[in-house]
Amino acid sequence: MSAPTTGAPVTDAAAPTTSPARLAVLVAEREITAQLRNRAFIISTLILLLGILAGIVIGSAVSHRSSSPAAAAGVAKVAVVPATAADLQGLAGFAPVPVADEAAARAAVTDGSVSAALLPGTGTGSPRIVALDAAPGALVAALTRAPAVEVLNPATASDAMRFLVPFAFGMVFLMVVMVFGQTIAQNTIVEKQTRVVEVLLSAVPARVLMAGKVLGNSVLALGQAAAMALVALLALRITGQDHVISLVGAPIGWFVVFFVVGFVLFAAMFAAAASLVSRVEDAGPVVMPVTLLGLLPFYLVLFGAGNPVLMKVLSYVPFSSAMGMPVRVYLGDVAWWEPIASLVLLVATTGAVVVLAALVYERSVLRTGARVRLGEVLGRRATA
Repeated sequence: MSAPTTGAPVTDAAAPTTSPARLAVLVAEREITAQLRNRAFIISTLILLLGILAGIVIGSAVSHRSSSPAAAAGVAKVAVVPATAADLQGLAGFAPVPVADEAAARAAVTDGSVSAALLPGTGTGSPRIVALDAAPGALVAALTRAPAVEVLNPATASDAMRFLVPFAFGMVFLMVVMVFGQTIAQNTIVEKQTRVVEVLLSAVPARVLMAGKVLGNSVLALGQAAAMALVALLALRITGQDHVISLVGAPIGWFVVFFVVGFVLFAAMFAAAASLVSRVEDAGPVVMPVTLLGLLPFYLVLFGAGNPVLMKVLSYVPFSSAMGMPVRVYLGDVAWWEPIASLVLLVATTGAVVVLAALVYERSVLRTGARVRLGEVLGRRATA
């Protein structure tokens, strides 16, 4: 077994005319380009997006089919006035129920005798759909003219949504962090194992190299998360679930902000942990603690969403606030200043962790051989 090398990382070899920020951007571009050329990454992303789209569409179809007796029987009753009767002719799965005027149509929707009402639009515009508690996605999709939808009794957060929203926030954050975190870790170890890192450090300081890795993968992670959110919103709009969009709009906004900072926190830890070993086979023990810091909060948020005290704690703990605080915003159990306070705490923690991770990465990325102990890196022997 070769003896560990303890040479100090090259920090002054970079061209003096190139700033550290520019070097970090170049490293980030290298990381992004490598991933975008990876067919497995592209295919898995497309499969994930198609899965989200299919899940929402199928879930909407199932829920609408089982939400009313008429739908369960295979035919949905729709109240129509003389001006809209022609719009429903020839549409399979819908039974028109003629009524005298708009007031009678609204009354039929309210008492449950029909699942929706089709009313004329303003002027020569598209027709309007009036529903009781949710937009009828099947009817919206069947009409040749895109209708406006009016919901008489907008649905609040149902029991199913109180489970699905925490699950969605947690799963998106966990999946993206684990995928790109493992990518950072694997690339770091492979570069050490093949001694490519020695070539890189001849031109880029170690801390700048780590910063570029984190930056590049953060851009990719944010792009993938944004694509997932856009597909989900598109699917909700296609299926006529605009009421769901109105319920999750603000929580999604907060989730994006917390996601960006929280990902940097985990990415820095993955990079630092991976720099402690020189073989991919040895990655498990050093990466596992970081993985657990992501897995444990996910399950706590998922199954603790009904516990206000636990959720309040999770919304302030930096390793879980990216999931916990948006869920609390969705549930309406949060004061206006709490997301800001939690975000400030997360930013401060992320800054401290990034500084510490950069120190670990710088002192261990060139050391080969046996696994480097974290205490050794941070202790006197590492600074000697």
